[in-house]
Amino acid sequence: MKPFAELDTVQLQKAHPECGLAAGALGTVVLVHAQGEAYEVEFIGLDGHTQAVLTLPAAEVAAIVQPWRQAA
Repeated sequence: MKPFAELDTVQLQKAHPECGLAAGALGTVVLVHAQGEAYEVEFIGLDGHTQAVLTLPAAEVAAIVQPWRQAA
């Protein structure tokens, strides 16, 4: 799988209860580390404010499955 790019939306694969984040939470990649070995991901709360910014290994984030989109 190719690395995510900055501003990609990703899905959290592991809960981070210390930040109030459950597995499946959606976040935005704000920085790519070491060609995709890790990512800085921002998670926004329902109030529109930043809930957490985490540095996550690539194994803890995944692409969002969008079955309604067809590959070009």
